[in-house]
Amino acid sequence: MWIGRLDASHALDYRALMLEAYDLHPQAFTSSVRERAVMPLSWWESRLTSKLDRVLGAFEEGKLAGIVGLAFESREKARHKATLFGMYVSKEVRQRGLGYQLVQAALAEAQTHQGLRLIQLTVTAGNEAAFKLYQRCGFVQFGLEPLAVRVGEDYFDKIHMWRELTTEPL
Repeated sequence: MWIGRLDASHALDYRALMLEAYDLHPQAFTSSVRERAVMPLSWWESRLTSKLDRVLGAFEEGKLAGIVGLAFESREKARHKATLFGMYVSKEVRQRGLGYQLVQAALAEAQTHQGLRLIQLTVTAGNEAAFKLYQRCGFVQFGLEPLAVRVGEDYFDKIHMWRELTTEPL
């Protein structure tokens, strides 16, 4: 297993894994499988080559098995913040610590960005496994957004979490 930054050459695999995530866990993501499935491959490539996003992938036996992203702020007054997004581990490789490794890799990537002070994220209320993972990685809850995502007729709250970056490398 190894973790590295994804680039445009990974767009098809990235798309497939994200569409799996949107399909199997619609309450966990703001985007729907229906709206993302129609996006052209160039959209997925641009996500992987953006100057404001970093997407990391975990590979097992050459296959993309997990992903996590960091979105950096472009606005001058908010450049000290980044958002962790798109965290997903394929069901075939869950319960092996890959999620923890991906978050740690994202935090290490964040450490390389001068002036970055904190990482924030949202997690669906009731997703205890993800919530506990983020807590183990040093994130703390600072708010709750009621009715944040609607899937069909059901609404899901989002827990807002943050973590300050240390001045020492991870």
